[in-house]
Amino acid sequence: MHPTTIERQRRMQGGLVNPAWSLVGTLFKTHPWHGIPIGPKAPHICTAFIEMVPTDTVKFEIDKVTGHLRLDRPQRYSNVCPAMYGFLPQTYCGENLAKLTREHTRRTSIVGDGDPLDICVLTEKDISHGEITCNVIPIGGLRMLDGNEADDKIIAVLDGDAVYGGLTDLTEAPLPLIVRLKHYFLTYKQSPENPRKDVEIVEVYRREAAHEVIHATRLDYRERYRDLENCLAAATEKR
Repeated sequence: MHPTTIERQRRMQGGLVNPAWSLVGTLFKTHPWHGIPIGPKAPHICTAFIEMVPTDTVKFEIDKVTGHLRLDRPQRYSNVCPAMYGFLPQTYCGENLAKLTREHTRRTSIVGDGDPLDICVLTEKDISHGEITCNVIPIGGLRMLDGNEADDKIIAVLDGDAVYGGLTDLTEAPLPLIVRLKHYFLTYKQSPENPRKDVEIVEVYRREAAHEVIHATRLDYRERYRDLENCLAAATEKR
């Protein structure tokens, strides 16, 4: 690959991705969690991978091994997510996020849930399907606990959106919409056979706290997957 092309791709990816990833990306579909960069301006502007849109009546989720979107479960009740829903690539909810959550909740048993960081994206547009990427601006989030696991939900706006794009903090968002998001996440795992009560939202936080959460999960990702770049580089280097 020509050096100028490699350098251009490195700049686009925030300087965090080995050029070997770019080479593999020209041959195979990129894994949404590991192969898509979060963006050079994160946490202020991030790339989000969208799994679900508000018209979905089933729960879609990325299969962590294959990177393909899979149907996780049908929603047994009539709750529908009021925003696009997905995750931030190259993030991981591990010990750094757990430590942050323990500090804010004063609960010593909190651990990370081992998933990428979830995100909800506000937009006026009717997006017809998931499995897409988009640029988003985080403005706040929900500090959510699923049992003893930290399961934060970042709330962002679609970059350039005509209605929500100008919001800079969650305090500027319509309160009824935030209430709907909270209700969805407090009930979305319930079913007639399993009326879960161990999910709680302990805090609704603003933009600065959202940036802190994103930073913690990026550190967790680098610590959890620090060998990915070395392994890929070794596999693609010329013999």
